[in-house]
Amino acid sequence: MQVSKSFNKIQAPTYGNSITVLSIDGGGIRGLIPAVILSFLEAELQKLDGEDARLADYFDVIAGTSTGGLITAMLTAPDEDNRPLFSAKEIRDFYLEHCPKIFPQSRGIWGRIINIFRAFMGPRYSGKYLHQIIREKLGNTRLRQAITNVVIPTFDIRHLQPTIFSSYELKNNESLDALFSDICIATSAAPTYLPAHQFQTQDKQGSVRDFHLIDGGVAANNPALLAMGEVTKEIFTGNPDFFPIKPMDYGRFVVLSLGTGSPGAESKYNAEMAKHWGVFGWLLSSGSTPLVDVFMQSSSDMVDINIAVVFQALHSESNYLRIADDTLSGEASSVDIATKENLENLVKIGEKLLKKPVSRVNLRTGICEPISNQEITNEEALRRVARVLSDERALRELRSPHTKPKNA
Repeated sequence: MQVSKSFNKIQAPTYGNSITVLSIDGGGIRGLIPAVILSFLEAELQKLDGEDARLADYFDVIAGTSTGGLITAMLTAPDEDNRPLFSAKEIRDFYLEHCPKIFPQSRGIWGRIINIFRAFMGPRYSGKYLHQIIREKLGNTRLRQAITNVVIPTFDIRHLQPTIFSSYELKNNESLDALFSDICIATSAAPTYLPAHQFQTQDKQGSVRDFHLIDGGVAANNPALLAMGEVTKEIFTGNPDFFPIKPMDYGRFVVLSLGTGSPGAESKYNAEMAKHWGVFGWLLSSGSTPLVDVFMQSSSDMVDINIAVVFQALHSESNYLRIADDTLSGEASSVDIATKENLENLVKIGEKLLKKPVSRVNLRTGICEPISNQEITNEEALRRVARVLSDERALRELRSPHTKPKNA
């Protein structure tokens, strides 16, 4: 490992060759899977650039939904030295320590009865511990203070439309400059699992905006395309940070998209079961919430398919890396079974995923398949990504007149 060095904020894409994007899906406790992947990537960057390297030093924008939104905030919120509050490894440790308290478990026959009772009375979990620990860790940090650009989707049930907390939009809409803690609580408020979140912001003119928000997964459980769209809007409106990149120049994007896992070919649901379901069946069956599972998984897959089409059309497949495990079963496929055994199993799933071959969606079948002509693992692909990110950052530092000396 090289000698540690200080890090400037990543210079604008105009001084480099690429636009770098990190996207993290929603999925509750399954956020442990991308946390393991990110820990590996950050370790590879540290081998190249020193132990102080953090993911926020390399990505132009980090996007996350629900649990991915929480990870995004933890990667980009500043500490007292204006460095990322959490390393990637510390995020994994955070999940292992706090998820059992966020999602307290009721086991056995009485546990199932309690879950059914809760489903009638309100959300399964109060969210009190989640809110407490998020506010404790993120404090008074606001969106504008993020170390790099972030995009975190939520959904406003009062207006029945998405609300996107985007660093890029702050110059046009000051009301989006909310506390990071409020944004995280809102994007994690999955229907039936955690309560909706209401809060207000106030701009310099004193105008107050009310938010009535739930989980961003109902709008964009996989926020990769959303992040690319936010960047494209900036290019289209002439943001000099992206000169001379054109709005349709998608070949300049380097995108790392991380899923939180999904059931294998034989999931716990089938048409024979579903044809008998009414409202209650769609909201509580097989110990989970089928309706939430369906719209979150469909959202993630549709985005993956659309991005894959774009990159294949541009012959830039190597610029898009999607890492996700589609073979989960049993408790591992749950978003809230936060037992010690299941959490440790999710870590192992993430570690095994690193060893699996890189897969890409088959545009005819919609199924992810190993790349036939390239026998490389996700681990090897992430090493390549680390080199690309390191080289891109170094190029921008060299070209930019705004780069500060390392001893400044």
